[in-house]
Amino acid sequence: MADLVEALLGGSLRALARLLTVIQNETPEARAALARLYPHSGRAYRVGITGAPGTGKSTLVNSLAKTYREAGRTVGILAVDPTSPFTGGAVLGDRLRMRDLAGDQGVFIRSMATRGSLGGLARATDDAICALDAAGFEIILIETVGTGQSEVDIARAAHTTLVVEAPGLGDEVQAIKAGILEIADILVVNKADRPDAQNTVRALQTMLDLGPAYRSNPWHHQSLSGILAPPPESEAESEAWQVPIVQTVAVDNWGTDALAEAIEMHHAYLGRSGKFRVWERQRLAAELSARLESALLERFVARLDTERLLALLDDLEKRRIDPQSAVETLLKEGDRC
Repeated sequence: MADLVEALLGGSLRALARLLTVIQNETPEARAALARLYPHSGRAYRVGITGAPGTGKSTLVNSLAKTYREAGRTVGILAVDPTSPFTGGAVLGDRLRMRDLAGDQGVFIRSMATRGSLGGLARATDDAICALDAAGFEIILIETVGTGQSEVDIARAAHTTLVVEAPGLGDEVQAIKAGILEIADILVVNKADRPDAQNTVRALQTMLDLGPAYRSNPWHHQSLSGILAPPPESEAESEAWQVPIVQTVAVDNWGTDALAEAIEMHHAYLGRSGKFRVWERQRLAAELSARLESALLERFVARLDTERLLALLDDLEKRRIDPQSAVETLLKEGDRC
């Protein structure tokens, strides 16, 4: 594993591919490798791409990657796919749409299965980003699975979040619903060559005009994050980022130059306003909170008697105890272990 890490730091894409496989399998060796890679990370700029299925996210990622490569920047792509019910792996649909990037040594594409994880990302996404970052990729594009209105995890993983919409997908009210649009740093109307594209642009602009002038805090539900890295009280009063609406036709590589420029403008805004460090600290606090929660749960369950758990489940099924009382019972018994 040490040789694999050294090869990755030396620029070996083969080592990166092998290490990402180890990371996805969440082995003890992966944790040791990530501990060695972490000091070499923190240099890449992470761009998240989310939106409903059918909006053209994968095609947009493909076109945006080509735009960055024309500018001489290296690009790592993490495409999170739904889990296959047969193999437990990713269906690799994104690689089919990005085949014209094949052979470019400045681009690395990896599909990841969600493996049951909610929020649009895989559990190992943060670790995979760390590996790509340490490998020296300047831009990391993270495409979510595309499940609808609950993919807010991408706002915690990316510096700039793109929410992709497309005309003709149904009721435009769906585009204005709270949740996924509130995490957008940039709104993208893809397939803008369709006749009803301007209706979608107007609907999104209406949402922006009615909503707050600053991006919502995606960590406000995480209590530990609020303690470790509370958001600044003057966030709403400080220099506000005006969310732009960028129109693209990704299949024709149209509009992605303007999109890349908007991403750079948001990057500059984060640095100029001082929010880059604030959001990075909040992201790290959220990651620490999630990892701590997972580790404590695993450790707690390992100390409990399986027969006792099954007995409590039987009591729940027969309505002899309610779920909250069962949790409190488990906590008391766990404290005695």
